[in-house]
Amino acid sequence: MEKNIKFPVIDLSKLNGEERDQTMALIDDACQNWGFFELLNHGIPYDLMDNIERMTKEHYKKFMEQKFKDMLCSKGLDTLETEVDDIDWESTFFLHHLPQTNLYDIPNMSDAYRTAMKDFGKRLENLAEELLDLLCENLGLEKGYLKKVFRGTKGPTFGTKVSNYPPCPKPEMIKGLRAHTDAGGLILLFQDDKVSGLQLLKDGVWVDVPPLKHSIVINLGDQLEVITNGKYKSVMHRVMTQKEGNRMSIASFYNPGSDAEISPAQTLVDKESEYPSFVFDDYMKLYAGVKFQPKEPRFEAMKNAAVTTGVNPVATVETF
Repeated sequence: MEKNIKFPVIDLSKLNGEERDQTMALIDDACQNWGFFELLNHGIPYDLMDNIERMTKEHYKKFMEQKFKDMLCSKGLDTLETEVDDIDWESTFFLHHLPQTNLYDIPNMSDAYRTAMKDFGKRLENLAEELLDLLCENLGLEKGYLKKVFRGTKGPTFGTKVSNYPPCPKPEMIKGLRAHTDAGGLILLFQDDKVSGLQLLKDGVWVDVPPLKHSIVINLGDQLEVITNGKYKSVMHRVMTQKEGNRMSIASFYNPGSDAEISPAQTLVDKESEYPSFVFDDYMKLYAGVKFQPKEPRFEAMKNAAVTTGVNPVATVETF
């Protein structure tokens, strides 16, 4: 079921004027009640975003479209006679920025595309850190608290998932991306402004995330729910396939470092917290096998793992 509900869209430039208090309140409300919000006037140059979009779509058309079609044939998805719930209708590649970059190891990227992605990644990293400090301010935490937690001893993990969701002849048979919450910290999404598809679950209703030109969509991962002791939420979201249009999605994940120790901030805990304490890499190992399942059993498993040796996941997953 889908429903038209006013999705939170926030003009970040208003932080610098008389509407700062109202803007901070909008961010706080979005974090508490939506787990998502959309930023306008975020400071990332529009011409850079336009170039990124153009080159991403060109790269897909030239180097990835045929591979996607070949994958469909190999998995028997070219006909889609029955509903499929164990695979996603997407074409992706991953860029690592921190702690080390793999930008120059990705095949078939032009020099101009690499340069633009490097610039874009750095600007998103700065925006993520600015937003984390704004969250600290709203939460009454010391400035820099969230960045310090994320840093661990090795620095944060930061990477980008570049996705295309091609047209699907039978969108009722398969999702572009199955419903899940994100495991990490803060996610910054540059999405197609013409082809929709991203939805989040709010109060039992699937709500469209509006595709606005030059916006950056923000959503909160599981780690921020734990650190804020549940005041802020990670929420289920998914990507629906469309019959027309190829949807571009560039999602960047600002996550804790692998050895970062995650636990509820003491100033946000009145009594004993229901949330676990753990090392981020251990959570990611568990998440690998249960990404498309509810988050609550993951939290419970990590809590149990603190007092038993019953959880010993061996799978690995991208940490973004």
